[in-house]
Amino acid sequence: MKSPVVKRSIVIVGHKTSVSLEDAFWRGLKEIAGGRDMTLSDLVATIDTDRQHGNLSSAIRLFVLDYYRNQLSDEKEGRDGTREIIATRAAPNA
Repeated sequence: MKSPVVKRSIVIVGHKTSVSLEDAFWRGLKEIAGGRDMTLSDLVATIDTDRQHGNLSSAIRLFVLDYYRNQLSDEKEGRDGTREIIATRAAPNA
C-alpha cells in the first residue's frame, strides 16, 4: 500500500530541505501560493520564518488548515459583522 505522505525536496532561502506532507496538504499549499502570486519555496520560507515551535511539516499543515478555516469564517461573516449560522452545511440534505 502506498503511503499517503509524500516527501519532496524544496529550496528555502538557498537551502535544500525535504518536507513530508500528505498530498492534500501539498495541493492546498500550491493553491495558496498561486493565489498569492508566490512561489512554493517563498511561501514555505515565510511559514518557516513565522513558526513558533514544531517541525516544518507540522507548521505547514497548521498554516494550510488555518488558511482554509479563515476562508470558511470569512464566508460566514455577515455584512453587519455578525456571524451567520449556515444550516445547510451542517445538514447535507437540508
